[in-house]
Amino acid sequence: MISLSNIKVCFGDFVALHDISMTVEKGEFFTLLGPSGCGKTTTLRTITGFIKPEIGSVKVGDEEITHLEVEKRNIGMVFQNYALFPTMSVYENIAFGLKVKKMGKAEIKSKVDEIASKVELDQDQLGKKISQLSGGQQQRVAIARALVTSPPIICLDEPLSNLDAKLRVQLRNELKELQRKFGITTIYVTHDQEEALTLSDRIAVFNKGKIEQIGRPDEVYNQSASEFVCNFIGDINKLSKDFLDKAGAGQRGIDTNKSCYIRLERMYVNNHQENHIDSEAVVENFEYYGLYIKYTINAGGTQLKVIEKNSGASMYKMGESIKISFDPASVMQF
Repeated sequence: MISLSNIKVCFGDFVALHDISMTVEKGEFFTLLGPSGCGKTTTLRTITGFIKPEIGSVKVGDEEITHLEVEKRNIGMVFQNYALFPTMSVYENIAFGLKVKKMGKAEIKSKVDEIASKVELDQDQLGKKISQLSGGQQQRVAIARALVTSPPIICLDEPLSNLDAKLRVQLRNELKELQRKFGITTIYVTHDQEEALTLSDRIAVFNKGKIEQIGRPDEVYNQSASEFVCNFIGDINKLSKDFLDKAGAGQRGIDTNKSCYIRLERMYVNNHQENHIDSEAVVENFEYYGLYIKYTINAGGTQLKVIEKNSGASMYKMGESIKISFDPASVMQF
C-alpha cells in the first residue's frame, strides 16, 4: 500500500537517510525501530509530507505522493510532542477532523464519545482545556484525534513514551486491537524493542540513516541480519573466542574467528542434550523475576547470562558449580 523507493534526505551537509526503500502492506502494523537519531522519525515525516526527499519517491498504491501537500494525503498522524490545539477543549480537539469533514453534530458526538472511551478519557476530561491535562492524558487525546476519522493510514511517532508502564501496556494493546478491527495501515515509530516485538507484523530496524533489516518480529530476533540488530533487539550474550575454543565449538560448525552471539534463553543450566555443546561454569549472581530467573555465570573467564523458567525448584546459589549447554544452531555468527 505504501512504498518508499531510494529515499535520500539531507539536512545541509548531513545525510539523514541513505537510499531507504521499503513497502508497507495494506492493513499491516509496520514499525520503524532504532535508537535516537537513526532516521526513523525522518522516514515517518517523509511519508506524511512534512519532509521532502532530495531523491526517491513515496507512493500510496499507484499514486505518487512525494510532493503532495500534507493535508491532501489522508494520513492520520500522532506526534511525539502531541501538536494539540491549546485553545480548544479536549472534545473540540478530537472532533476537529470530523468538523472539517462537515459531519453532523450528533454523529460527531457519537464518534468522539466512542473513541474517548477506548482511550480512557471520561466526560469530565472532554470538557477540559488541553493545558489542564497531564502529559499522558494529552497523548491519549492525540491518539483519539488521529483515530476518530478512521483514516486508511495512521502514522504514530513514539505515542506512548510519556505514559506510565501499566497504561503504556494497556494502551498499546488497545492500539493493536483498534488497528485490527478497522484494518488501518499503521506505521509506528519507537525505540522500545518490547513495543516493536509485541505490536508489529513487521519491523524495519534503522541504524545511522540506513535500514539494517526488515522482517517479522521472530525473524529480526531469531535470525538477526547484522551484529547491530542482534545487539539492539533484546538481551544477548557475546561468546568469546576463548570460550568457544575451550568448548570445542569449532568442531561443531561454529567459526570461532567470527563475532558469535546467543540469546539468553537459548542457553541451559544442567540440561544436557546430545546435540548441545557443554561447558563448566560458576553462578556469580541472579535476578529473580517471578516467571523466570536470570543467572549471571562465569564460564572460564567469560561472563554470560542465562534465563531459566521458574519451575518452582530451588534456585542455584551464588558460587555453585553448574554445567551450561547450548545448541550450536542457535549461535548467530557475523
